Amino acid sequence: MFEQTDPNQIQLNSEGQLKHYLTTEGLSREILTEILDTADSFVDMGEQQVKKVPLLRGKTVVNLFFESSTRTLSTFELAAKRLSADVLNLNISTSSTSKGETLKDTLMTLEAMHSDMFVVRHSDSGAAHFIAEHVTPKVAVINAGDGRHAHPTQAMLDMLTIRRHKGDFAPLTVAIVGDILHSRVARSQIHALRTLGAAEIRVIAPQTLLPRHIEALGVRVFTDMEQGMKDVDVVMMLRLQKERMNSALLPSESEFYKLYGLSEEKLALAHPEAVVMHPGPINRGVEIASSVADGPRSLILDQVTNGIAVRMAVMSMSMSGQATEKQLQLKSGE
Repeated sequence: MFEQTDPNQIQLNSEGQLKHYLTTEGLSREILTEILDTADSFVDMGEQQVKKVPLLRGKTVVNLFFESSTRTLSTFELAAKRLSADVLNLNISTSSTSKGETLKDTLMTLEAMHSDMFVVRHSDSGAAHFIAEHVTPKVAVINAGDGRHAHPTQAMLDMLTIRRHKGDFAPLTVAIVGDILHSRVARSQIHALRTLGAAEIRVIAPQTLLPRHIEALGVRVFTDMEQGMKDVDVVMMLRLQKERMNSALLPSESEFYKLYGLSEEKLALAHPEAVVMHPGPINRGVEIASSVADGPRSLILDQVTNGIAVRMAVMSMSMSGQATEKQLQLKSGE
């Protein structure tokens, strides 16, 4: 675990613009809305013949994934390429860190190669903050997931998906269901939903998969899914993080599905126009029934499309914030 300062001291420049993107926590509604508006302008680009804009032309983006990932890494790579950046994917397991080189040395070496942005996924909470504050503050750092702490691009692609289908957040009741305890996605979603003004945020999970004092985040807690699902507008399912579970927190997968899996019957308790989301990868028949995941109310594939747009947005905004910071420092003679 890394010590953490107030993230906004690190992720915003002196003009209040993003220069790193580390967490949704503490960011203003204006900045979150700017991310969504910027991403909105990129969503339809995938349907154009030329899927590129020159916003990061000549810049080098390094994907540093200390945890394995398929969809997050591929969407970050695609997002950087659509912004015309040069992309380097570093396979950490075969890199110098496995030969004993420290994380700091690896990053300083990459900075010396004039890298402009690091996209970091790490199993330790606070890793991206540590890098942005103490190691390479002049390289834009994007947090692609750190331990149980945060996954801010996933949260914002979820917000974009909700906004494109439901419009305003103000009247919405949103339920987040499943493994809240181990989920960095849930934490980032809750902070974003609160800032964007959702009417009610519910978390639905067995007691063993709820963090202590989760109510302090401004959510209503339900351990009975049928009660928690009543009249909700958005159902956000979570993946069971079996790789992070150290003890018998679940009786069995079939028991979990019976009580907390999203079936057609449980979805029928929600608002008739409720939509269903899942960050993927999906454990079908454990967290969600195939008929729901592939059904007309599922936005799971929209989330993937929107993920590329949101990652393009935070990359272009952070790079722009870094450039502004450098100009201000030059003017002040630093």
